[in-house]
Amino acid sequence: MALSQQRQEKNKQNFFFENELTPQYAVANEVMQLFAPSNNLSVESKMGVKTDTLVDDFLSAINTNSDINFNDLVETFGDSQVPINPANFDSYLDYLANNVINHSIHTSSPRFIGHMTSALPCFVRPIAKLMTAMNQNVVKIETAKAFSPYERQALAMMHRLIYDFSDEFYSEHIQNSQSTLGILVSGGTAANIIALWCARNKSLGAKNNFAGVEKEGLAAALDYYGYQGAVVIGSELMHYSFDKAADLLGIGTNGLIKIPTNGNNQVDLPALRQTVADCHAKNLHIIAIAGVAGTTDSGNIDSLSDIAEIAQAANVHFHVDAAWGGPLIFSEQHRQKLVGIEHADSVTIDGHKQLYLPMGIGMVFMREPYLASSIEKNASYTMRKGSFDLGKRALEGSRSGMALFLHAGLHLIGLKGYEFLIDAGIEKTQYMAAQITTMSEFELLSQPDINLLLYRYIPESFRELAVKKQLTETDNQQINIFNERLQKTQRQAGRTFISRTTKTITCLEKEISVTALRAVIANPLTTKDDIDAVLNDQIQIALDLSISDSLEATQSLA
Repeated sequence: MALSQQRQEKNKQNFFFENELTPQYAVANEVMQLFAPSNNLSVESKMGVKTDTLVDDFLSAINTNSDINFNDLVETFGDSQVPINPANFDSYLDYLANNVINHSIHTSSPRFIGHMTSALPCFVRPIAKLMTAMNQNVVKIETAKAFSPYERQALAMMHRLIYDFSDEFYSEHIQNSQSTLGILVSGGTAANIIALWCARNKSLGAKNNFAGVEKEGLAAALDYYGYQGAVVIGSELMHYSFDKAADLLGIGTNGLIKIPTNGNNQVDLPALRQTVADCHAKNLHIIAIAGVAGTTDSGNIDSLSDIAEIAQAANVHFHVDAAWGGPLIFSEQHRQKLVGIEHADSVTIDGHKQLYLPMGIGMVFMREPYLASSIEKNASYTMRKGSFDLGKRALEGSRSGMALFLHAGLHLIGLKGYEFLIDAGIEKTQYMAAQITTMSEFELLSQPDINLLLYRYIPESFRELAVKKQLTETDNQQINIFNERLQKTQRQAGRTFISRTTKTITCLEKEISVTALRAVIANPLTTKDDIDAVLNDQIQIALDLSISDSLEATQSLA
């Protein structure tokens, strides 16, 4: 019997066998169908058509959210039983649409301007499919042969924008396995932790017969070097990831010294200098001084050049958390706001913020290419010493090829494309600030440095006092309560969205905390009309709240 005929007979046998499968083998067959490439093409294309429809509907939404009550939504997900048999994809997609997608936040809506999450460029979606299908693990070259040097190239491009070293420098270090210009991580939190980890290990490293903090631990290192303790110093507006870092690095959150800020939400430089002097007087080891380039609350930028001078004079590691404001390096008009960042020993930038890449891309860059060797770890089965493996100098182990998005963005948007996005976001923020100053319903709480701004709604009964700067602390407390209700009601209604935070202001020569509405104008799709719509929505909601309060008061008197 010919070989082809034998195969045909065998296929016939398999066909009849599969139609008489026991339940156990039926499940096995169904599951295997999910993995077989040749069978998947037509099935996946059908799945893709239905999924694309959901994506298109989701991305075209103007409203920011559904108005479902969150507690009702939570009850939908109360079943903890794993299904026994594989589900039908169409049925599962219907479940997903009805229970998850329909009630998810439309972060791409042009009227969602309350958080650092925005619309994504269209190339992200097909590239995401490619990245998922390839399933590269960038911890080692054995699972990321091409992705490892590809990632290093993308990081070197960003490094060059920050530090602008010579061609010779990048030729030497971009693909040198002993050098690390940057590390791609899951987000700004991991990036800040890695930066301080490197700073700690380098400053308390091996010396003479001491093996270094990495092996001996923090207590032994401080004892060997003769310190009474260790601290990290930065602005009181530092991101909360620094609290996590202080905890993880063994200095405790009490070892994180937070310096007050001035009226521009920048770290107070005289107070910073005094704190550094006090730490030296107390024989405390300063692991790092952190500057902020784009505070999470208000987007303000510390005087980085001044902090760099202070850190250099004290021989201390200078880290800049530029998770939000870092992409200003693309803008000729606004880059000067980051003057001094080129002196930082390490810099954090989040790609999933103003580089318009999907969630899960953070970066930390090192001025000195060998700094990250202070945290290098090796294993016999992977990340061998001297290897090209990227995982040996990173906090995370296994991770996906997210560099694909970064590399694509740098090429498909480019330097001038990112410059346009940054400049446009700041211009629209300035427009919103100008609108607020002309509207009696609102009070601008600070002039925007970049593309975040803080303001609040002033109920009508307080407006005259607000204009005259005569609001009492009690008045402000009532205004705080109203603004919190306004923001929560706006969020629940789901037509538009603004977040809220707190800000310290001076009231009758006393510092008090006020509830602020927080706008983040980063979405390229947001127009001036959308900004007007958000403000008008807040005015209408505030009016409804006031009428509701009046009715309740009338009913209570009846």
